[in-house]
Amino acid sequence: MVFVNAGNEKGKTGKVLSVDTDKNRAIVEGLNMVSKHTKPNAKNPQGGIVKQEAGIHISNLQVVDPVKGGATKIGRRLNENGKLVRYAKKSGEEIK
Repeated sequence: MVFVNAGNEKGKTGKVLSVDTDKNRAIVEGLNMVSKHTKPNAKNPQGGIVKQEAGIHISNLQVVDPVKGGATKIGRRLNENGKLVRYAKKSGEEIK
């Protein structure tokens, strides 16, 4: 889950569907919807205008704290097994 802190969708939260590391963009479920014109095909025999999510730059996203909710910064530390893990700085909870 991420919180959008800039742009047209500012203040909204959503689940990340995919991340494009080359372009530094993420697609968030239900946010940044755009209209795409499509030709008729097997999936959509009528064709027409389809609404779908567009990418949001990752600098405009923040991870949502799993315990307290709301945006939080992320830190890294060693857990009890000696493995490096991410954690929410707001609550100290480990991020899966």
